[in-house]
Amino acid sequence: MVEIISKRDGPRREDVQVRRLIEQNRSTIVRLADQISSGGYSASRKPRQKPEAEGLIIHVGGGSPVAAEAEPSIRVTLNGRVVAVDRNTSRQLHHIGDVRNRNGEQVFVLATKQNGYFSPVDETIAQALAGLDGSRLAASYTEEQLAADIGLRLGIA
Repeated sequence: MVEIISKRDGPRREDVQVRRLIEQNRSTIVRLADQISSGGYSASRKPRQKPEAEGLIIHVGGGSPVAAEAEPSIRVTLNGRVVAVDRNTSRQLHHIGDVRNRNGEQVFVLATKQNGYFSPVDETIAQALAGLDGSRLAASYTEEQLAADIGLRLGIA
């Protein structure tokens, strides 16, 4: 013999009792919720006013304003990166290399694939700066002079 158990129509008797209990005690529940939330519960239940526009609002869509043509300059950063930056926006244009400490000496390392860089400089830049790769920095040859030499070889004043 097989018994078929099916869901009854309508809510369960327990659900009806709980809903009736909640509805009968709604004011007490709201008062406790406001007390716990410092009035936040009732404030969140109130309808909010939508902001209205005053006067004409003109919105012009589009991209960022067109910047002037890039004015490159060579800079050696505090952490030893040698980069070409735009004088107008101070944004980095190219990473040229690094000043690294090798055996107690500061050495310029050009960003090439042979030196282990994942994103090397262009071949034309690498050829122009090949003579500076591995040059030592000292009191007689400073970072500023290195930046000036790189600028001269790349045609950046």
